[in-house]
Amino acid sequence: MGLGDKIKNAAEEAVGKVKEKTGETTGDRDLQAEGLGEQSRANLKQSGEKINDAAKGVADSFKGH
Repeated sequence: MGLGDKIKNAAEEAVGKVKEKTGETTGDRDLQAEGLGEQSRANLKQSGEKINDAAKGVADSFKGH
């Protein structure tokens, strides 16, 4: 994944944190849950990117030998 995708996912996670905290502060459980969901999606995407990056590193190491 590219740098742009990583930035989008980090931004999605940050927005989710803001929504979660706002919902927590105001007592809006729906907003809090929405924020948690956004954070979960962003974290899942980031984990997938890390796996892809690691796999690319392994493939590149075999190309060098």
